[in-house]
Amino acid sequence: MKILALSTYELGRQPFGLASPSAWLRNSGHAVRCFDLSRQTLEDAAVREAQLIVFFLPMHTATRLALQWLPAIRAQNSKAHFCACGLYAPLNESHLRAAGFSSILGPEFEQDLVQLADALSAGCIPGQEESAGKKIPRLKFLVPDRSDLPALRRYAHVVLPTGEHRRVGYTEASRGCKHLCRHCPVVPVYGGQFRVVPQEVVLADVGQQAAAGAQHITFGDPDFFNGITHATRIVESLHAQFPGLTYDVTIKIEHLLRHADALLTLARTGCLFLTSAIESLDDEVLLKLEKGHTRADFFGALDLCDHAGLTLQPTFIPFTPWTTRASYRSLLETIVDRDLIANLPSIQLAIRLLIPQRSRLLELPEIANSVGEFDSEKLVYPWSHSDCALDSLAEEISRIVADSEKKRESRFETFQHIWDAASRLQEFRQPQLRQLAPVKAVPYLSEPWYC
Repeated sequence: MKILALSTYELGRQPFGLASPSAWLRNSGHAVRCFDLSRQTLEDAAVREAQLIVFFLPMHTATRLALQWLPAIRAQNSKAHFCACGLYAPLNESHLRAAGFSSILGPEFEQDLVQLADALSAGCIPGQEESAGKKIPRLKFLVPDRSDLPALRRYAHVVLPTGEHRRVGYTEASRGCKHLCRHCPVVPVYGGQFRVVPQEVVLADVGQQAAAGAQHITFGDPDFFNGITHATRIVESLHAQFPGLTYDVTIKIEHLLRHADALLTLARTGCLFLTSAIESLDDEVLLKLEKGHTRADFFGALDLCDHAGLTLQPTFIPFTPWTTRASYRSLLETIVDRDLIANLPSIQLAIRLLIPQRSRLLELPEIANSVGEFDSEKLVYPWSHSDCALDSLAEEISRIVADSEKKRESRFETFQHIWDAASRLQEFRQPQLRQLAPVKAVPYLSEPWYC
């Protein structure tokens, strides 16, 4: 069967979500063409010839982009079977089916996708089985097939404090997450389950990317320390086999505190920086989000990372229904006081809480009773802040970040603009930012995290 596999956006990295299913499909005898629509021009012939067209939907932005692409692709090939797969497919199942997708597969979809392709090859039209509530399968993972993906040089790279740029690859040592953070899109789908990818598969994937020029690997696990023993074995083996390779990981604050002794292992084996979803510095908000850490825990983790020689890159959701003018000001002041301006992608100061379908946020009465009707274009439940000035500030800061990216301004310059915008909301004059803190140089990815 001729299969067209499409990625619309995967955080500026070579799409793992095409490489992994391609290995499965090709092993089963299917012909697969992959296109990363964020980097490539889609070939008309590939669309017309495809019998099965698959969109990979790992995140909110990718899903919205897929829905924008779908009408034009269906107009070129209305006879193909359209399938959506990945984390955000089951979250938006009804809207994807209404748009024209016939099959919806959640995460851990590779085996199900092969079965779908086999059935279509045999002339069987699968029924529209609801994906919600389906058990997460346990797969026998294969080494991803990256043979027809764009070269790594076309993707994001790591910028070192020296100014050196390092080519970046991407892999996953585990999938899913043990935790149940209320706002996280992983939770409604995985429900606290996670799956370990065998060490030999992970290292083989790293090896093929190193051979293709990767000098740094991003581990995309929702939490690298969900399986601490597995994680440390992976990085020890990685460092032994590829001593010049660096990497980055994502780890929850509570795991950084619980496994503090492992931070020195990360630093010794080449970890340049780690990302942690802090979300808020307000303990009441953290409690509502069920993050499992406090404001003080964040500061403790910062100190542990500093001691280990690791850069902690925090991510935030600064605009929530519970944000106040004072709490946003406090966030900015803390970033300055802890010398975190360079650690923080500027977009993190503009993020507004997303409430997708099936979100555990809807369990909170103050959320359930205040959101509007689900927006099928934006794929969220809309909400407005009780202080309309904060909604306006969020929009202004988004514009500031976008303008700064166009002008290629530094993170400090962008932060200065954000500081000034936030200061205009305050009832007293804040000190000039340049008088408050130095800015250190840290390693960072050239394309910032976004959802």
